[in-house]
Parts: sequence; C-alpha cells; structure tokens
Amino acid sequence: MALFGSIWDDIRHAFRIGNMVTRLVIINFGIFIAVNLVFLLLLIAKGPDNASIALWEGLQWLCIPASGRTLLFQPWSPVTHMFLHENFWHVLNNIIGLYLFGVIVSDLIGDRRILPIYLLGGLFGGLMFMASAQFAPYVGSYALGASGAVMALAGAALILAPDYRVRLFLLGEVKVKYIVLVLLLFDLIGVANKYNSGGHVAHLGGFAMGCLFVYRLRDGHDWADPVNRLLDRILSWFSLGNRSTPRLKRKPQKAFTGPFSATKGGRAPQDQSSPSYQERLDAILEKIKASGYESLSAEEKEFLYNASKK
Repeated sequence: MALFGSIWDDIRHAFRIGNMVTRLVIINFGIFIAVNLVFLLLLIAKGPDNASIALWEGLQWLCIPASGRTLLFQPWSPVTHMFLHENFWHVLNNIIGLYLFGVIVSDLIGDRRILPIYLLGGLFGGLMFMASAQFAPYVGSYALGASGAVMALAGAALILAPDYRVRLFLLGEVKVKYIVLVLLLFDLIGVANKYNSGGHVAHLGGFAMGCLFVYRLRDGHDWADPVNRLLDRILSWFSLGNRSTPRLKRKPQKAFTGPFSATKGGRAPQDQSSPSYQERLDAILEKIKASGYESLSAEEKEFLYNASKK
C-alpha cells in the first residue's frame, strides 16, 4: 500500500505544479484507468458479456450522441466525451499527440490558451460529428475520445510553427507540418472509405478550430479569454463555501500588436508593447519558422519561455 500511496502522491504533485498539458494528460489517462477499473468490477460481478453491455450503457451517458434529441437528455456529453477512450492504443495515441502539440503551442502562445483550444476543438469536433450523422447514418450513434481536441492543438501548432522539428522514434527529426499533414491524410482516407467516418470528421472539425483560433488571435481576438472567464466562474461555484481565503483579482494586461496579438508576460520590466521587445519576439518567431525551435540559443529560448508565461 505504501507503494501505491507514493505513486498517488507523485501524481498529485505533478498535477499541482505541472502545466496545463501535464494536467490534461493526467486527467485523460486517469479517467481511462477509472473506467477500466469499473469494467473489472463488472467482470467479476456480471461476467464478460453482461459486463461489456453494462459498461457501454453507462458510458453512453458520457459520449456525445449523433441525435440532437438524445443530446437534450445529456447536455454534459459534448464536454465529457472528449475525456473518454475506448482502449489503450486510443488513449496512448491521443496522449502522445496532446503532449507533442501541446508543448509547442504552450511555448509559443502561453499555457493559459491550452485548455481553451482543447475544449473548443473537442466541442466543434463533436458538433461536426453530429452534423455529419444527419447526412451519413453510417458514422455511428455515439462518439468519444480526445482526438478532435488534440487535432485542434495540432492545427494551432501547424499555423504557429510549421517548420518546428520534432524528434520521432525511428524517424528522427520531422517538421510539424509533415506530421500534421499525414494525420489529416489519414482522416480524409477514413472519411472516404467510410471507416469510423464520424470520428474522422470530428478530427477535421477540431483541426479547423485550432487553425481558426490562431488566425483570430493574430487579428487581436483572443478566444481564450471568454473560455477562461467561464471556467473561473464555474470553479467559483464550487468554492463558495470557502470564503476565508479571498480570491485574487487578475490584473488586466495589455495585448501587444504582434504576429499572434497575444498577451505576454515576461521577467524583464521592459514594456511589452515597445518596438524593441516586439522586434525581438518577431525575430525569434521567424527564426523558429525558418530553422526550427532547436536553432534558438539558450537566451532566445529563455526569452520565448518568459514571453509565453502569464
């Protein structure tokens, strides 16, 4: 028991001090483990066949349905479906993609935009699944998985740093644009061959949302702000009973006019809207696009890291 207690403490510590990418990885894998523990208990109590039926009947309430009428009775499912996974390979692929693309996006436009992109990508992917089901009944009755949300991060990474190099097992360094294009090709083939078409349509919807998020950010419209405000309000409902600790109000920050029109935070007291700060950031981002993240010096990486922090 001491071993499991130590592991649990390590997970809680990683969740508490980790960034949003780490937290999403822990949440997705934790829910996958919890679902399989429930399935194990059902196996013991009901046997293989009945256990599978009972588990699926329960999971349907958390999966996003193709029917709008069914959705009325489970309005939480557009959110819950993006944290559920069918099997180990399903969750492993999504966790790898979440970490790979999430780290890139977090480094370039800040950790606070990871969860909004994830949620918006998953929601729009689910909406695309429901829409496709109205015209193609073979897409399935329910959908689950974080793939749409992960593809939103992939789309954001593609627009932000298409030439960013990632080291892949057996393949060596590969640019982000080629990784994402291969994933898109698989989705298009899946839709064309009517293989898990609903899932692949959701992936494409999530990808489109990630791209659109970055384009709007460049135009000065940060969709992360309303999402984070809504999440803060929801969290405040659960903390109403704890009034002893006053909530700290966020100090408004000015957005600088740059390639991402993002609100940045840095260690230096330099005005972030000043031309020198802006020019240096632009130069670093252009260098990433041309030669990849690894071409940056240690000082440039530190500057970019500080710029992405809140």
